[in-house]
Amino acid sequence: MKIVSMSGSLRENVGKKDAKALRRQDRVPCVMYGKTEQIMFSVPQVEFKPLVFTPEAAYVEIEINGQKRMAMLKDIEYHPVTENIMHADFYELSDDKPIVMSIPVYLTGTSVGVMKGGKAVLKIKRLKVKALPANMPEKIVLDITNLDLLQGIKVQDVATDNFDLLDVKSSVVVYIKSTRAAAAAAEAAK
Repeated sequence: MKIVSMSGSLRENVGKKDAKALRRQDRVPCVMYGKTEQIMFSVPQVEFKPLVFTPEAAYVEIEINGQKRMAMLKDIEYHPVTENIMHADFYELSDDKPIVMSIPVYLTGTSVGVMKGGKAVLKIKRLKVKALPANMPEKIVLDITNLDLLQGIKVQDVATDNFDLLDVKSSVVVYIKSTRAAAAAAEAAK
């Protein structure tokens, strides 16, 4: 799993005035919970870029007052107009507690149906995965080589190793859509 490093500083005061003052300094008020008590801290806005503006899933290593903690981004709040980050919640990871993350889905292979003129349609771009932090996959790769026209892969068909998928089992993740070109080729073959 990819790890993004951040360095934060503890907040002396907690409240609206303090949060506004931090935002004026381009810092994001944050809270971390999970293992022990809640920790209130702030992080520079620019340190969120490699975590937020990427399709990849990642853990976060946060250094607060010289102490490093592993966490995951649980929730993030944006300003409705400027889209600046207003607040972030982190969940501290424990080796023995399962977590839920949204993991990206990638396709590999060239489908038989695509070779006939069809089009691969990725319906679910991210799957909800429940696993221990050590078993969390970085991405889910689906091989579509054997899929023909109008065939697909459902959530229940995805192979899982040491993790569970929480999405509806009958949901279609990817399917091969028939196109006009594929229909014309099939008609010409008759």
